[in-house]
Amino acid sequence: MLRNLLLLLIIFNFNNSYAASNRIFVSNEYGNSVTVIDAKSNTVIKNISVGTRPRGIGLSPDRTELYVAVSVDNQIAVIDTQSLQVVRKFKSGDDPEAFAVHPNGNLYISNEEDAKASVYDPKTGALLAEIEVGIEPEGVAISPDGKIVIVTSESSNMLHLISVPSHTILRNILVGARPRSACFSLDGTVAYATSEISGEVKKIDVGTGNILGKNALMDSSAKPKDILLSRDGSQLYVAGGRANKVFFLDANTLELQKSIPVGKRVWGLALSADGRTLYTTDGVDNQISVIDTVSQTRTLTIPVGKFPWGIVIDD
Repeated sequence: MLRNLLLLLIIFNFNNSYAASNRIFVSNEYGNSVTVIDAKSNTVIKNISVGTRPRGIGLSPDRTELYVAVSVDNQIAVIDTQSLQVVRKFKSGDDPEAFAVHPNGNLYISNEEDAKASVYDPKTGALLAEIEVGIEPEGVAISPDGKIVIVTSESSNMLHLISVPSHTILRNILVGARPRSACFSLDGTVAYATSEISGEVKKIDVGTGNILGKNALMDSSAKPKDILLSRDGSQLYVAGGRANKVFFLDANTLELQKSIPVGKRVWGLALSADGRTLYTTDGVDNQISVIDTVSQTRTLTIPVGKFPWGIVIDD
């Protein structure tokens, strides 16, 4: 009986240690900080200094660590998500801008000035691989099964599909001018990418590289940056940049369903675990917007640091 009780306590403590913190983390590009927000009360808990020009941001698979790409310092800052302290930093190649966290825990980083994508073990800081890509790589996305990584190269106008674990390029796909971000369909067979200068979203067959569809967003001021898929895979959410709007698109047809006004220069997006709340970073307004995806309305704004760029939720 005592043995069973101890086993239950161990299981309880294990599950409890990995419980979501219900916090939102925002990188402030010109504030050199990360703002931490309580997702239940929508109040700022803390601002954490991380270094010069933080942009890309992401959580470890077990949610115990937060990674922040500190571009000018050429480093990744690692924050403990419970203590909210920077616990270490490691070199990450020249000008890390964006990255994605693989299910195995490794970071796939776009090194903008090096025209490379690099792979790092964030636990040790070890460089595992470097892949030559196009000029000014930025967005990074990982397929649901972890077998393909997409890196966008802004000046080459391409998506680079990289095989994991061989880290070889499967194909280079020409898309619209200045691609910024990408995401995958739920089954990983389709990719979606935004192109800032051409102001469009493209739908791509991952297996063949063929362009399946395009939407120019019908807004001349749109400079789309981030893109996310809804939890059920039916909708796309697109940050409109200078349009100061978030666009809701049908993921199958790319038809525009709704445009929602938010703050100035909307860049980053994050979606709650239940899919009912979308968060945006509104760079010029130094705030995030909170959007109800069911009613498709903005319900709240929360002031953060200077020029918020990236955002991630631990819920």
